[in-house]
Amino acid sequence: MSAPSTPVTAEAPGALARFLDGDVWFSFKNSPVAIGATVVAILCAVFALGAPWLAPHNPLDLASLDLMDARLPPAWMPDGKAAYLLGTDDQGRDILSALMYGSRISLFVGLASVLVSVVIGVGLGLLSGYVGGRVDSFIMRVCDVMLSFPSILIALLIDGVGRAMFPNAHDTLAFTVLIISISLTGWVQYARTVRGSTLVERQREYVQAARVIGVSPARIMRRHVLPNVLGPVLVLATIHIATAIITEATLSFLGVGVPPTSPSLGTLIRVGQDFLFSGEWWITIFPGLVLVTIALSVNLLGDWLRDALNPRLR
Repeated sequence: MSAPSTPVTAEAPGALARFLDGDVWFSFKNSPVAIGATVVAILCAVFALGAPWLAPHNPLDLASLDLMDARLPPAWMPDGKAAYLLGTDDQGRDILSALMYGSRISLFVGLASVLVSVVIGVGLGLLSGYVGGRVDSFIMRVCDVMLSFPSILIALLIDGVGRAMFPNAHDTLAFTVLIISISLTGWVQYARTVRGSTLVERQREYVQAARVIGVSPARIMRRHVLPNVLGPVLVLATIHIATAIITEATLSFLGVGVPPTSPSLGTLIRVGQDFLFSGEWWITIFPGLVLVTIALSVNLLGDWLRDALNPRLR
């Protein structure tokens, strides 16, 4: 008598396997623009995060600066030195090292600003779309007021008020004021987008069923509605990173951004502007190229992600 055979159950694929078999990964593999933008963004992040170890010089160490090496051209030009591949600025700082450290600050401010904007915007958007009524009207009127002012003007105002209230603030508080000033101008897009998606999701059957069995509104928003509205938020956040980095560079260029002791890309561009027409073009051109490269790569990734997550384009 043969032994009874036991049924073989197939194991459910893991999250990584499902992702590799999904439409997003397939779209990424077949998009040279997305692959190239990802490679450029990763390289910029590696050079920025690894600046303390990869940079040939430390531009923040004032004791190591030599004014005799100020305004040197790139190494491939006459009078250039091999120790300064991209030349030096008016203080003798190595441009390449300053770009690594400056990119590090710009990326940190941009990512932190987007994170704060997402938390505020998604929270208010969920509350507005799910509760409705006077709460919805109030939040949307606040959004309308915020949209009626240029974002850079609001950032300048908040940053100026923060510096006036804390004139002797150290660098950490100055970074905090800068991040808050950028975040308060960026949360509106997330709030309006999430509100529109929440208005649709709250009429779905699974939300109605959760209400019937007595699930609290906070749990419904957190466990059921939020995961279904994160797709547009992810696309917005990707594109907003580039906008936040450019906003930070603009504020630093105007002199109200990061402290002068911690120069970002905007600060480097502002310093080089004074020497652009006197022949020292490398002081401002290279920081500008790095800023454009970072913003362009992130924007291209956001455009690809928007198309990849759009079911009408699959």
